[in-house]
Amino acid sequence: MVKEKKYSIIIIRLILIVVFFAFWEWSATVKLYNPLFTSYPSEIFNDLIEFYISGDLIKHASITLREAFLGLLYGSVAGIVAGLVLGQFNALGKILLPIITAIHGIPQLTLAPVYILWFGLGIASKIFLAALMVFFHVFFSTYAGIQNVDNKLIESANLLGACKVQTLIHVVLPTSMPFILSGIRVGVGSSLVGAIIGEYIGASAGFGWMIAYASSFFNIARVMSCILILLMVGIFLNFFLDKIEEYLLRWRGTENLAIGNAKKSS
Repeated sequence: MVKEKKYSIIIIRLILIVVFFAFWEWSATVKLYNPLFTSYPSEIFNDLIEFYISGDLIKHASITLREAFLGLLYGSVAGIVAGLVLGQFNALGKILLPIITAIHGIPQLTLAPVYILWFGLGIASKIFLAALMVFFHVFFSTYAGIQNVDNKLIESANLLGACKVQTLIHVVLPTSMPFILSGIRVGVGSSLVGAIIGEYIGASAGFGWMIAYASSFFNIARVMSCILILLMVGIFLNFFLDKIEEYLLRWRGTENLAIGNAKKSS
């Protein structure tokens, strides 16, 4: 029953996607709108083939994805460590949390030229910007997860003779993992946005540079091709995170708060 429901959801999702692209192609063909502004699926598909054959797709994708992945890695590690430290030491958390919150309130787009001035036009400035955007999401999620750990679980671990490190590894981290993974999931999109913004401000390659370059020549098909590729990367990364979440949170029971199911269970 569960598998049938899962397959039906996938089929409905695919039908909606096909209908959307078919309507998009048809509306461009009959001139319901000016395709100059959004292009249309067949033109985008042809551009993707040309993009790949020319070798530019691999070149620009490797640069942007490297910046995004390294930014996601560094930002996630830094956010988890900072969240754990400030969550464990309340006095330190009370001192630094308002400062981090204030820095987070500054739009990173306005500081992107400063980061490029610090780290240059190379890949380092894009990685730093992506990592910083990821850091805030992961940090606040981790910190919230630490604050929401049930004190009874920690007391039980202490009664069983667990030291602080064992309590952190076996109680605090597993309990906070849903919060941490939620922050990383948001950070996936932020890492791509950070890399693209950095390339917009100053770069000679990457999807951000390609989008800005294609837009200046009104090559909307190339712009949409880059956006489509970034969309597929985001879908793949979220699917990968789903599998990691299923494995790490396999101890957690599934809950369904739907009203119909609640009535049946009662």
